[in-house]
Amino acid sequence: MKLSRLLYLLAFIKLVAPFFLQHASYQPHRDEFLYLAEGNHMAWGYMEIPPMLSVFAWLTNLLGGGMFWIKIWPALFSAFTFLLVGRIILSLGGRGFALLLGWFPFMLDGYMRLFFLFQPNFLEVFFWTATAFCIIRYIQLKENKWLYMFGVCVGLGMMSKYTVAFYTLSLLGGLLVTRQRAIFLNRHLYIAAFIALLIFLPNFWWQYDHNFPVVAHMQELKEEQLKYINPADFIISQFMMNLPCVYIWVAGLFFVMLSQQGKPYRLFAWAYVFIIVLLLYLSGKDYYALGAYPVLFAFGGYYLEQLTATRFTWVRYPMVAFALLLGAFAMPLVMPLAKPQQLAAYYHYTGLDQTGSFKWEDQQMHPLPQDFADMLGWKQMAQKAAAVYHALPKEEQGKTFIYCRGYFSAGALNYYAKEVGLPQVYSDDASFLWWMPETYPYKNLLLVAHNMPEKDDIVFQQFEKVTVKDTLTVPYFRENGMRYILFEHANDSLNAITTRGVAALKSKFIRR
Repeated sequence: MKLSRLLYLLAFIKLVAPFFLQHASYQPHRDEFLYLAEGNHMAWGYMEIPPMLSVFAWLTNLLGGGMFWIKIWPALFSAFTFLLVGRIILSLGGRGFALLLGWFPFMLDGYMRLFFLFQPNFLEVFFWTATAFCIIRYIQLKENKWLYMFGVCVGLGMMSKYTVAFYTLSLLGGLLVTRQRAIFLNRHLYIAAFIALLIFLPNFWWQYDHNFPVVAHMQELKEEQLKYINPADFIISQFMMNLPCVYIWVAGLFFVMLSQQGKPYRLFAWAYVFIIVLLLYLSGKDYYALGAYPVLFAFGGYYLEQLTATRFTWVRYPMVAFALLLGAFAMPLVMPLAKPQQLAAYYHYTGLDQTGSFKWEDQQMHPLPQDFADMLGWKQMAQKAAAVYHALPKEEQGKTFIYCRGYFSAGALNYYAKEVGLPQVYSDDASFLWWMPETYPYKNLLLVAHNMPEKDDIVFQQFEKVTVKDTLTVPYFRENGMRYILFEHANDSLNAITTRGVAALKSKFIRR
């Protein structure tokens, strides 16, 4: 009973801790605006992700869309994920020290940030851990209900992020090459697989009906980001992401790979190897593998507790000290604890700004981690757009279409629209393409973008006058320098040209 109380106390601390670790000067993350927008357009799928996250986005919007409601869902799933880790530890016979070691990674390294961003990654890590938990309980108890729970977790996981399929295949591969392969003779596994398919079927049908936009999204991601992934950097990052607690997951991997006691769970060693090899082959980002570690933290926490239970008990003190001290040192990298200028000064003083954490997607080094730069400036962007819009005569405002090149700009302006007095803002980027109007009876267009349109962009050739009205200046902001470009007095061809152009873009994702 006392161990259960400790488990739930640690989970509660994990739930509330992130809310004290983000400085008030930071705003929602650029990608959070996209996912919140999807909550206003409920569907069985989106261009980037399956629909599960949109359910939580819908709830967030229903509850007012404030920062607390944006952040509460990843924080809750962080607590749930740790509870699964704790339950694995207790099922192995672990005690308090093992629970503490299993808790450290969620408090002291990259999981703190992952479980504070409203992105599909928090659901992905939870469901990777949940599928592993179900297999462990089946191995321990040989109860078929755990196979059915496995199927449910796989199905719901696939409705959260498609990479759940990678870990599921890795787990099945691990089962196949170990003595646990007897599971494939159990018909309940195949019934569970059918349940998973039924749960995932609505999204699969949506993807089919829309010509699998996820393929186009992944191809774009590969061209813009994944092609820069270096395999050596990927491997190094697996250690660096979990550096304060690296010895815990390494111990867990050793336990399931080489120890006699861990032999029933050897499939998880193979599953880890399979997922790392697969992500290397696909040029995946380093954090794509984060879902593979919670189960290793559980095994590692238990194993280290056993190794130090009677002999070398004193080793527990340096283990705890190493995690706490290094975690405290690195926490300003993990969470935005202070104002941007203060963090930048800290990074420079400590030399952290020379590490890979400061290389953005543009492959250049910057003074802040990219995620932090993506949490700045959005409200100011909306305020400047509103100032330009409201400077127009009243009769012209209703004839003005506000358009953003990026989903993040459109999402941010819509998020703050009610507060600053903006109408609906549009973009043809990402899933925002689906929400573009059918017709365009406008005379003016306010473009929010870094650059002027290309000279051969026919839509912008339909206006008599173009003026750069303002430029956004927010230090450390990733989108610093964004311009507000007003196009005025459109001719009669604008509606037809824009309608045809947008319809052509949408037609690529409509099965005829």
